[in-house]
Amino acid sequence: MKKVLTLLGALILLLLPTHLSRWVDSVRLSPPPALVVHRGAIGRNSNLATALAGKVSAAGVHELVTAARPLYDLARLSVGRPFGLALGPDGLVAAFTYGIDELRTLRLTRIGDRLKAEVLARAYDIRTETASGEIVSSLFAAVDRAGEDDQLALDLADIFAWDVDFNTELQKGDSFKVAVEKMYLDGQFVRYGRIVSAELVRGPRTYRAVRYEGARTSGYFAPDGTPLRKAFLRSPLKFTRISSRFTFARLHPILNERLPHLGVDFAAPMGTPVMAAGDGVVVFAGWDGGFGNCVRLRHANGYTTSYGHLSRIGVRPGQRVEQGSPVGLVGMTGLATGPHLDYRMIRNGVFVDPLRIESPPAAPVPDDERADFGATCEKSLALLADGVSPARSAFPDAAEGASPVAVRGGQSP
Repeated sequence: MKKVLTLLGALILLLLPTHLSRWVDSVRLSPPPALVVHRGAIGRNSNLATALAGKVSAAGVHELVTAARPLYDLARLSVGRPFGLALGPDGLVAAFTYGIDELRTLRLTRIGDRLKAEVLARAYDIRTETASGEIVSSLFAAVDRAGEDDQLALDLADIFAWDVDFNTELQKGDSFKVAVEKMYLDGQFVRYGRIVSAELVRGPRTYRAVRYEGARTSGYFAPDGTPLRKAFLRSPLKFTRISSRFTFARLHPILNERLPHLGVDFAAPMGTPVMAAGDGVVVFAGWDGGFGNCVRLRHANGYTTSYGHLSRIGVRPGQRVEQGSPVGLVGMTGLATGPHLDYRMIRNGVFVDPLRIESPPAAPVPDDERADFGATCEKSLALLADGVSPARSAFPDAAEGASPVAVRGGQSP
C-alpha cells in the first residue's frame, strides 16, 4: 500500500506544472533542521554560563568546561570574542567554538557521548609594504593621507623619538618613507608588524632607521650602525605642544612676576600618560608645593628628571623604571592654570634645557655583526628607494601564511 501511494505521488508531481512540482518536491524532500545554531559574542561581566543561559543547562556548561580544560580554560573569556553553538535534536551540545584570539579557535565536537576538544591555529600572511607622505599639518594627517592607520604614525614616532620632538620640530614640507610589515588574515589587513626601515626628512636633515636583529643586539640603528635609542627621550609625552620653554625670566601666569622657568611645559589633555625620559630610579613621588603631584627620577651620569603637576602618580620611591614606562598622568595640581606637564632636567646639580641636551647613544652594532648588519641595511634601505613590496617578511622568524593546524586534546571522561 505504501509503495502504491508513493507511486501515485510521483505521478501527480509529473502532472503538475514545473514550478509547482519543484516547490512540492522541496517541501517533501527537505528534512527538518537537525541542528539549532546560535552565534554571539562574550559580553562585559559575562562568563560561559551567562553567555549560554537559556540554551545550555548547567550540566552542559560543566561538560564544555571539562572537555576544553586540557587545551583552554573557558573561565578565561575575553569581552567581544565570538562564540558559536550547535544544539542537536536531543538538546545536547553538538558543537561549540570560541575565538581565543585572531589566530586560535577552540572547537569542541560531539563524537558519540563525548566532546572532543581541539584548537585550530592559523598564521598571518605577512607582507612587507611601503608607504610615504609629506607633512602638511601633522604626522598623523600625513599618514592618513597615505592611506595608513594612526598606529603607523605612533610607531614611526617611537623609532625617531630620541632625535626628533614630534610635538614641535616637524614643519610643513617634511616627509617620511617607511617599509613596514603588514599582517593579513583571509586577505584582510589586520595590524602592522615591525617597521623594517624608515626615513624622516626634517628640513635639511634626513634621519634613517633600519631594524636589525642580530645574535647579540637588536633594535633600530642608523645606517652607520649607531643605535637610535639614546639615554633620554626628546619628550616625555607623545604628540602634544610646548606651552612654555626653558628661560630665566618668564612672567608667571599665577604669581604675575618674572621668575626663572627652568624646565619645559607641555600642554596636554588631562590624563595623558607621562613617560620616563630614561632608565632610572624614583627618588621622589608625592606632593611638592607649587609643582603639585611630582615625580623625580635619578639617572646615570649625574642626571635627574622631574615631572610636575600630575593628576596621578604611578610609581613609588625606590622603584626602578625603564625609559618609556609610565610614571603618572598629566594634570593641573599645584600652581597651574590648565592641564600640562612641567618637565625639568638637572645635570650634576644644575638645571639644563631638556630640549637642548645632547643625549649619549647606546652601544653600537658589535664588530663581529657588522657584516651581517651591512647586508641587512642594504636590503632594507633598498625598499625605501624603489618601493618594492615583497610578499614575505624581511625577518626570518616571522610567521608566514599557513594552513590551519589543529592541536587536539583528550576527550572528556
